[in-house]
Amino acid sequence: MSSNLDYVKYICEQMSDAGNITYKKMFGDYTIYCDSKVLGLICDNQVFIKPTEKGQALIPDAIKESPYKGAKPYILLEDFDDKDFITKFIIATCIELPFPKPRKK
Repeated sequence: MSSNLDYVKYICEQMSDAGNITYKKMFGDYTIYCDSKVLGLICDNQVFIKPTEKGQALIPDAIKESPYKGAKPYILLEDFDDKDFITKFIIATCIELPFPKPRKK
């Protein structure tokens, strides 16, 4: 089952105060970016964020699950009602994420 585009747009809007949040459809689901860094995935209308030390410190009891078979565990975010907290969490997480490697020509 793939993710609903309206849901993806809602999630990105809730994260929008954290930076330039974008998404790209991949294999029926979506990759989420924050300031050009891969932040996480939306798979089957569930939001999976890459785990970082600062992000995990804000949600110490976070549920970790794999977004698909064979993937490393990500933080599963389920509550998007508190936009201020989501912004704080995404900023803390994004700071630790690497920029993508440049593509070879």
